Parts: sequence; C-alpha cells; structure tokens
Amino acid sequence: MARGPIDLLDKSKKPASIMWYLAWPAIVEQILMTMVQYVDTAMVGSLGKVASAAVGLNTSTIWLINGINTAVGIGFSVQVARFIGSKENERAKQVVRQAVLAIGMVGIVLTCFLQLIAGHLPYWLGAEEAVIPHAISYMRYIGAGYLFNVAVLVSSNILRCTGDTKTPMFFNILTNLLNVVGNFLLIFPTRELTLFGTTFTMWGAGWGVSGAAISTALATAFSGIVLVSALFWKKSPAQISLRGDYSLDKKVMRDACIIGTPSALERITLSSGQIALTALITGVGTAALAAHQLAITAESLTYLPANGFSVAATTLVAQALGSGEKEMAFQYGKLCTQYAVAMMTITAAIMFALAPQLMGLFTPDQEVIALGAQVLRVIAFAEPFFALSIVIFGVLRGAGDTKWPFYISIVGMWGVRISAAFIMVNIWQIGLIGAWIAMLLDLVIRGAVCVHRFYKGNWRQVWSIT
Repeated sequence: MARGPIDLLDKSKKPASIMWYLAWPAIVEQILMTMVQYVDTAMVGSLGKVASAAVGLNTSTIWLINGINTAVGIGFSVQVARFIGSKENERAKQVVRQAVLAIGMVGIVLTCFLQLIAGHLPYWLGAEEAVIPHAISYMRYIGAGYLFNVAVLVSSNILRCTGDTKTPMFFNILTNLLNVVGNFLLIFPTRELTLFGTTFTMWGAGWGVSGAAISTALATAFSGIVLVSALFWKKSPAQISLRGDYSLDKKVMRDACIIGTPSALERITLSSGQIALTALITGVGTAALAAHQLAITAESLTYLPANGFSVAATTLVAQALGSGEKEMAFQYGKLCTQYAVAMMTITAAIMFALAPQLMGLFTPDQEVIALGAQVLRVIAFAEPFFALSIVIFGVLRGAGDTKWPFYISIVGMWGVRISAAFIMVNIWQIGLIGAWIAMLLDLVIRGAVCVHRFYKGNWRQVWSIT
C-alpha cells in the first residue's frame, strides 16, 4: 500500500525535522522552477528588449490573477489542514470535493476575463507602439488555458496542506522543463545547430513572444490535469474519489470565501500596485521597463527559501491550531521565520555581489544590464525584512488570519511604495532606481509590522472550526 504523508503533529519528532520535511521540497521546487524561469526569460530576452518589454508588461497582471487563484487555494487548503489536525478526515474530503468544483467555476471566469482585457491592457499601461502587438498576443495565448492554471495553484495548495510537498514539487518542475522545451521549439525559427561537433537542422516554429506564451499554456495544461488527478490517487487523509458527494456545500464555500477573500484582496492590492509601478516605469522608457522586468526575475533568487518556509509555516500552523496546540503553532511559526531570515540574508549577499552577472544571463543589452544591476543592489538590503513578511504572512494564513496580510499589504504597497515611487520617478526624476528605493522602503516597513503582529499573538484564535 502507498505510504501517505507523516503525522506533522507527532511530538516524538524534532520540530526542525518536521519543518524541513515540508520545507525542503518546496524550496527545491522554487529553486529549480526559478532556474527554468531564468532560461525561459533568457530565451525571450535574446529576441531583444521589445520582446522582454512585451512579456514584462503583462507580468504584473498575470501575478494579480495568479494571486486570486492562490487565494482560492488558501480558502480551501487551510480548511483541509485544520480538519486533518482535528482528525476530521471526512470533513477534509468534503472540502477537497468543493475545491474541485471551484476550480471549474473560477477557471472559466478568469479565462473569459483575460481574453476580454488582452487587447486593451497595453494601451492602458501606455506601452510603446512596437511593444503593443507582441503584448496582446502573449496575453491572449496565456489566458486561453487559465482553467489549468487555477487547477495547478489550488491543487498544489491542498496537497501541501495535507503534508505532501513532494508531489507538487515533482510535477511543477516537470511542467517547467516541458515549458523550456516548448520555448526552444516554438520561439525560434528553423536553424542550423552544432552539437558535439555535428551540425544539423533544428525545426522551429519561429513564433517569437507568441511561441513563449503557447509553450507556457500547454505545459500548464499538463500540470493542471495531473495535479487535480493527484487529489484522487495520492494517499492522504483528504484523498477523494469520483463516488463522493459533489453537490454544492454552501458552508464550505462560505468558509473558503471568509478565509480566501482577504488573501485575494491582498494579492489584488500588491499586483495592482505592481501594475501601477509598471505604468510609472513605462514612462521612463523601454530599456527601463525591460531592466525592471528582468531584475524582478533575478531578484526571485533571493526569496526562494522564504517561500519554502512559508509553505511549511502555513501547513504546520493550520494543523496545530486544528488540534488545539496553540503554543506548538507559535513555535513552528517562529522556527520557520528564523530559518527564512538567515537563508535570505545569504542569498541577498550573493545577489548584491553578482548583480551584473545575473542580469547578463537574461539579455545582451548593456544598458539594460547596467540599470538592472543598480536596482538589484538597492533591493538586496531589504531582503531580510522581505523574509519576515513572506513567512509571517504564511503563519497568519495558516491561522485563518488573512485580513492582516491584506491590511499590511495595502499600507505598504499604496501608502509607501507607490506614493514614494511617484515622487521619485515623476517629481525628483531619478528614474528606475527611484522606483526600487520605494520598493525597499515598503519591504522594510512591511517586515517590521509583521513581526509586531506575530508576537502580539492574536492570530492564534482568529478562526475556529464550527
């Protein structure tokens, strides 16, 4: 018989070993997916700064939509973890069945929405004329398969909250590798290649930016199908079957909305702020926009460990509180945060030292490399504070205290980042580096407020199972 996830609340095991059991697959997944993203970005970047700008123009909107999808996943996965912690496995299964219904409903709505806005978004953001057709094409193809994107994010969240971080790791990595292969075939035209001294003709579709989007959509469709299927075949306390009751459960859906809506608002707040920031930077020029997008990709290297510990924190806190172990929840949250800050400080130092080399991986344009290296060295000083907010947000979500991440995000993004960026870019005229100084201020303040909320401790009794 297949072996299921371990008992995460087993007090005979060391807390650090349980934390690492959950965190390491998530960290490895993040690292390998980012490496693949680097290759993906470099492939598009090799087409020139117009192509990079076309993809970058859509990135903040895609993050916004993905944030909503993640919030849907949080709404269901926190319930699943709580019920597993309280040994109410049948109620956990019912939540998973409702999540499958939600995937279909939300996926169809978002697919239609992205098709509607694709033709207007570049104009709303003030893109240069050369960028607009590529940006429209990219969003149309990405948006066509968003049902599967919802499936990936919701299913991955649920599997992780059952204690299974390895299955999402394996299939998300495989999907990204398939995306790279698809890019290789669809972005570039047919050309002559030399491998181990042998020259041969390599077929290519030559679809450029559109090819990158099609490859992403197809790879995501594969992952979405497999990960939803895993909810049925992967052994866990919340494993479901096709014979279960799939009628609408208003209470589960209501609780998912109560937990998930603040998370969705949080992501809308952050991503709409990113869109506003992109619009500000678009006015600086195409080189600045390309550098901004590529620097964001390079910066993602630093917060990979924190994301892994955040996944562990959400699961451990939710299950601990479900079993009534409030002190255990606090200690797990503290442990995850400490490890994340330490590791993110190290990765930030690496980014500071190798900033030009990191930018050079994605583009040959020297102007873009120089701009990107400057802003990476600015943001390196904010990364330990960013670690605090990433992991403590995970703690709060596990507790069902999803309102405070929203409150902190709206103040940080709009009260600090966007207002400061507007002053620095439009009034002080210091360009891209000014926008990233504003980002630094936001992340430092956000981290400090998160620490205050964590130690105040109110999150340990925010949401209870009824």
